[in-house]
Amino acid sequence: MDVLMPQLGETVLEGTVAIWHKSAGDPVEKGEMLLDVETDKAATEIVAPASGVLSSINVPEGETVDVGTVLAVIAVEGEVAAETAPASAAAVTARDAPKSAPAGLPARSGGGKISPAVRRLLKQHGLDIADIAGSGRDGRVTRQDVLDHIDTGASADSAAATADRIEFDRFRKITAEHMVRSKATSPHVLQAIDVDFTAVDAVRTVKKDDWKKDKGYSLTYLPFVARAVCLALAEFPKVNASVDGESLLVHKDINLAIAIDLNHAGLVAPVVRDAGSSSVSGLAESFNDLATRARTKRLSADDLQGGTYTLSNPGPFGTLFTAPIINQPQVGILSLDAVKKRAHVVESDTGDSIEIRPVGILAHSFDHRAIDGAYSAAYLQKLKTIIEESDWNTEF
Repeated sequence: MDVLMPQLGETVLEGTVAIWHKSAGDPVEKGEMLLDVETDKAATEIVAPASGVLSSINVPEGETVDVGTVLAVIAVEGEVAAETAPASAAAVTARDAPKSAPAGLPARSGGGKISPAVRRLLKQHGLDIADIAGSGRDGRVTRQDVLDHIDTGASADSAAATADRIEFDRFRKITAEHMVRSKATSPHVLQAIDVDFTAVDAVRTVKKDDWKKDKGYSLTYLPFVARAVCLALAEFPKVNASVDGESLLVHKDINLAIAIDLNHAGLVAPVVRDAGSSSVSGLAESFNDLATRARTKRLSADDLQGGTYTLSNPGPFGTLFTAPIINQPQVGILSLDAVKKRAHVVESDTGDSIEIRPVGILAHSFDHRAIDGAYSAAYLQKLKTIIEESDWNTEF
């Protein structure tokens, strides 16, 4: 059975083999970890798709290959292995032999191998791996561990030498390429609307303490907005769509991609599938699960595929207004900025008044090829109405 380079995200075309945790000839069990793969979107552990013997490793550590490339072959009992092994025994031996580390750097850390990216960082900054605490599996030092070590000033001399220039790493380079490609592909239009979150707070403030005690994490505004998005998209389906050539593919299911910050080391956008069938409480649990797994590098290839609409949530950082970039090939992305108490005009039959209300701005970037401003504006108005007028108690 072939082990293939997975597609870790809709726009990801290649991946780098970071670490092999098995060698050719080793027995493997289905679900057992085989290797780590790094892309611009995430670092992901790839597990064995079947039980058997790892008969060959076709791609060595540090090599970048296209999605779909055969990384290795597992000989499964009763199955004829595909002829994808290297052409000679010498090639197998060369690829499976332990990789020697650069001079002065150990090949292993905390009982596990270190990735090529970690080796490069250690060499670049003249660091001793023994001085860095590892947060990876079995205490392995990760790239983020090295970056954190540098940021805390533990290697002041090295940091000073590069204080005026920070080279883009591979993650940042490809992320930049995707952002530029999106702006070049889609004629972006931005619309925004301010929303009164009083109805949301009437429920959230009552439930948030017990929620935090029971669940271990906060009940934020995000799942309320996400639920409202799902309800609004049902009435404005052209926002839940993708551009395909000169056609618009309107998706039947609402698969919400959620932009998650990886501790300032990049972004990923894992997906909640069929989000339209979930309540606020269900969406909150899904978001927390995805965020936890994203920041501990436990997202699967499936988690990063199939999104039809994206939510970005910079609000916890106190932002007022954000113009997000569309996640290709989708046609829309919504940003939720900070909800804060503001002086707000309240209209009523007895007259207008100014009251202190929790208000936040929702900003929608859309692809003008797919929809026009009036359609997007109507969608935003529907979203505002749902948030402001719904009985949110029914969602718990």
